[in-house]
Amino acid sequence: MALDASTPWTGYLPSAAWDEAMDVDGRVREPYAKVYSEIDKMSSEDLTARADSLANTYLAQGVTFDHAGEERPFPLDIVPRVVGGDEWEIISPGVAQRVRTLEAFLADVYGSQRCVTDGVIPRRLITTSQYFHRVVSGIEPANGVRVHVSGIDLVRDQHGIWRVLEDNVRVPSGVSYVLSNRRAMSQMFPDLFGAMGVRPVLEYSHRLRAALTKAAPEGVEDPTIVVLSPGVFNSAYYEHSLLARTMGVELVEGRDLETHGGRVYMRTTAGRRRVDVVYRRVDDEYLDPVVFRPDSALGAPGIIHAARLGNVTICNAVGNGVADDKLIYTYMPALTEYYLGEEPILPNVDTWRLEEREAREEVMDRLAELVVKPVDGAGGKGVLIGPAATKSELEAARKHILADPRGWIAQPVIQLSTVPTLTPEGLEPRHVDLRPFAVNDGDDVWVLPGGLTRVALQRGQLIVNSSQGGGSKDTWVLGGVRHRGPVATPESRVEFGGATPVPQSAHPDDYIHGQQQMQQQQLRSQTQGPSTEEPHNEESPC
Repeated sequence: MALDASTPWTGYLPSAAWDEAMDVDGRVREPYAKVYSEIDKMSSEDLTARADSLANTYLAQGVTFDHAGEERPFPLDIVPRVVGGDEWEIISPGVAQRVRTLEAFLADVYGSQRCVTDGVIPRRLITTSQYFHRVVSGIEPANGVRVHVSGIDLVRDQHGIWRVLEDNVRVPSGVSYVLSNRRAMSQMFPDLFGAMGVRPVLEYSHRLRAALTKAAPEGVEDPTIVVLSPGVFNSAYYEHSLLARTMGVELVEGRDLETHGGRVYMRTTAGRRRVDVVYRRVDDEYLDPVVFRPDSALGAPGIIHAARLGNVTICNAVGNGVADDKLIYTYMPALTEYYLGEEPILPNVDTWRLEEREAREEVMDRLAELVVKPVDGAGGKGVLIGPAATKSELEAARKHILADPRGWIAQPVIQLSTVPTLTPEGLEPRHVDLRPFAVNDGDDVWVLPGGLTRVALQRGQLIVNSSQGGGSKDTWVLGGVRHRGPVATPESRVEFGGATPVPQSAHPDDYIHGQQQMQQQQLRSQTQGPSTEEPHNEESPC
């Protein structure tokens, strides 16, 4: 299919990277055929007007982020990202396999540590991870699940191969963007959803609640589930409230909970009510002041003891962050074979472990060619892209690596795949990544068909985080039921918002500036008490 020079596609040239919409000869790839045809019917002005309407819809709904003190609609590009059904049949089982491996690793790390005894992974890598919490060793989850929700970040390289970039099994966020993006885009392109057989995403909240229910302590048939939030000043508060609302459970803060006799209770107007499952969106260090930070007002004193007694389940489990460590990431292929007896379906990005002398020497010689990342970083923070770095930045990175080799990894520059994106100059290719979300109920790992696509809106930019000027796309996975003609999709009719829209900043990485935000929320709760003002949006880069 050739490009028509009189449409918004005028001048669109596939990038040197893998372009997901078009091949190198400008032919439209099959998954994008109907999207191409739909946009081909519009003028450039029509497409821009539709994009402006989309942005205004987000602004009216409070789906915004804070930039230099100004509330702006979070950029949702008008051109969806399309993933073919055959591709999804690789991604979905690959993500599920990854989650099963992470589950087995975490159970082992906080148990007998067979992986250390058998020489699969050095003990020092575990004990030197800042997210390894010895205090929760020996705690056995009710149904054996520690990773109830995960976000596995994927990229597609210049050969079209899907690879895992990093794992997120602490408190992965961003699913509210997936749900909000779908609602908005289904209103923009109602005809396409039925015609293309786009798989729905609104099953997520039902799946999550079912998984949390199955995670209840033994003997509890109808558990009381709560979503624990740091409060309205947290950057992901919109997501917390959305998930609580769509699951039909209570949204609470630490001050709403108390522990007595090794059990957790929620304060209500009718008195205390026992809590069985806590879906927490609070960092480990702030969850229990008895065990972690004694000055924290965001958690519930004694909740770790209650979990150890088996009287409450904390989801995701405390201590999961050791599996997010980017140095542990380099052992995932070996761990997959060790625990599952399988080859990884989704490969890693090639990675140098800089604590190893030979690898470190090679990286020092090639620093200007490579990407260097802190093992505990997220949101693009601390990442050095060698080809774009100045001499002083390279020298600073060299010093940091030599001072703390355990704290860094290096990878080749991956030319992330590109997708057509509307820019002030028209449609142009822009680099993207993908975060599929998975829900584990103990019997099955269900992968949300789609996930959060982040797009680097600046030409040539490889870091897709919003702090670097990035935005998002609705991710359409094909293979669902198809309809002829326009259909009113249920996803366009679902109401997410409450009476008062809360500024949306549920970004995929809760951890960037997360501790600062939590400290700020904690100080406010101690010195000011509950706020009666409109919640202030504190943006954390994603």
